Amino acid sequence: MKIDTHQHFWHYSAPEFPWISEAMPALKHDCLPPDNAAAMRAAGVDGVVAVQARTLTQETDFLLGLAELHPEVLGVVGWADLGAADLEPRLQAWCAHPAFKGLRHILQDEVDASAWVQASAHQRGLRALQRHQRVYDVLVFEHQMPAAVALCARHDAHWLVLDHVGKPALRDWGDDGAPSTSRWSSGLRELAAMPHVMCKLSGAVTETDWPNHHGLRPQDTGHILACFDQALEAFGPLRLMFGSDWPVCQLSSPYDVVHGLAEQWARSRLSATEQEAFWSGNAIRCYGIQHAPQPT
Repeated sequence: MKIDTHQHFWHYSAPEFPWISEAMPALKHDCLPPDNAAAMRAAGVDGVVAVQARTLTQETDFLLGLAELHPEVLGVVGWADLGAADLEPRLQAWCAHPAFKGLRHILQDEVDASAWVQASAHQRGLRALQRHQRVYDVLVFEHQMPAAVALCARHDAHWLVLDHVGKPALRDWGDDGAPSTSRWSSGLRELAAMPHVMCKLSGAVTETDWPNHHGLRPQDTGHILACFDQALEAFGPLRLMFGSDWPVCQLSSPYDVVHGLAEQWARSRLSATEQEAFWSGNAIRCYGIQHAPQPT
C-alpha cells in the first residue's frame, strides 16, 4: 500500500494564493483530487493526505469537504490562526471529523520565522493542538532551520513533521552532491535527534533550478538522492514518509517522475519491511489514519 502524505487541492483564485507567482502559470487553475487520480493509479498510490495551501480559516473546512467526497483523501492538514481566541472550539469541531489530522502554517513566508515561533499566542495554540493529539507540519526553508529546531524542541507532546526535508537549496549544491553550506545538514540532524519529529521526502524537485531548466538534470537527480540519503541517515527508516507535493511538483516534474524517484531510492536503500513503513506504515502511525484503503 502507498500513501502520498503531501498533496494540495484548490479552486484557484489569485488573491487567495499570493505565493503562486507569475513564474508559475502551471498552477493557476483548479487542482482537485480527480485531476491527479489517473497518475496516482498508474503509480500504485492508494491514498493521500491533503495539506493546506491557503492561509485562510475556511481552508480546513474546504479540505474536509473534499475528504467527504473523495475516499482517497485519507487525512487533512488544515490551517488555523494558532493565536486566535476561538482556536479551541474550532479544534473541537474539526477533531470530530475523522479526516482531520492536524494543521500547518506557511512558516517559510514569515519575514522572521523565529519571532513567529516564539510568540506566546502561537505557542499556546500549538500546545492546544497537541493536547488534541493532532500533528503539526513544519514548513521552512533551510535558512530557517533554527526556528524549526526551536519549535520542535518546545513542543513534544505529539508528532511534528518536517515538510520537504527542510527545503535544502539543491540548486546550489556542488557537483559532488555536497550541500553548499552545513546549515541544512546540521539542522536536519538536530531535528532528527528529537524522537517526536518525522520527515517527509517531498518537495525536493522544486528546490532545483527549475525556472531555468525543463525537467530534472542528471545532477539534480543525484542531489535529490543524496538529500534523501542524509535524511535516512539522520531519521532512520521509521520516521520518513513519501510525499509528492502535487501539483506544485509539476513546476519541475510530473507526478510519475516524482514517484519514480522516490521508488528508485526506496528500492535501493530500504529492506522490504522498511519500504512498507516508508510508503504507508509511518504515515498511518504519525497521522493516525484509521481507515487505510486496500492496495490497488
